[in-house]
Amino acid sequence: MFEENYMLRTSSFFNDNSAYDDSNVILIGIPMDYTASNIPGARFAPKKIRDLSLTLENYSPVFNEIIDLKFCDAGDIILPWGNIDKSLALIDKIAMQIVKDGKKIVSIGGDHLVTLPIIRQFVPKYAELAVVHIDAHTDLRDEWNNEKYSHATVMRRVHEIIKKGNLYQFGIRSGSKEEFEFAGNNTHLFKNDVFEPIKKVIGLLKNSLVYLTIDIDVLDPAYAPGTGYLEAGGISSRELFDAIELIFLELNVIGADVVEVCPPTDNSERTSAIAAKLVREIIIGINIKKYKNVK
Repeated sequence: MFEENYMLRTSSFFNDNSAYDDSNVILIGIPMDYTASNIPGARFAPKKIRDLSLTLENYSPVFNEIIDLKFCDAGDIILPWGNIDKSLALIDKIAMQIVKDGKKIVSIGGDHLVTLPIIRQFVPKYAELAVVHIDAHTDLRDEWNNEKYSHATVMRRVHEIIKKGNLYQFGIRSGSKEEFEFAGNNTHLFKNDVFEPIKKVIGLLKNSLVYLTIDIDVLDPAYAPGTGYLEAGGISSRELFDAIELIFLELNVIGADVVEVCPPTDNSERTSAIAAKLVREIIIGINIKKYKNVK
């Protein structure tokens, strides 16, 4: 039985009121930003993104589908504030139950570390899981500020638990020399761009189950100023949405997240508005049964 006692639901995405048992996709908020090493505030993202979802149409012209009753917004995980280990264990517990029930997970972070415990629950069931990582940063440090578990180390930890060669990184434009060298030997890393590199390697992923993680800072700060680590030289929101369309029309995605939105620094709410639309497209896309060729 789903652990509702660990969840708080004060608002919902698109005012969803669907039952957990009747839904294919479960949306969860993870308001954790303890490891934010520059600007904190991503813990406020789940609520803000839900609020702005109410300004969107329920119809996606890209997918020619609407958000229907196939998803359940289960609310935010109630976390023990400031305790990284206990928080990760609780996210593990919630994600484990959702995966055990054969459902797909869409989550709203939170800093990027929240991705790790979710992927950790998919791996035992899907040993060949491939991870598509869209981000400005490599996130491949072995430690950050003497900590193994951080938003700056999350993809290194993910690399350690998935099959070698199954981590694909796009839009990367920042990281240490050591991280780029590590990626050269262990991951498929593509600098700066997202859509064209994904289009080139999409064939390698067609027979895989895929987990998609999107750090909003992959966007240029002109599009997304509301994030903890601003990194100039990013992609446009249009390129990101084109990439999302390609991924969901061509690949079998079983889980996804949007992380690192920081509402306190997002005065225009443009970053949260982009994230809300991303989450809408992800929920619709993850339920698509028909596929078409890429033009």
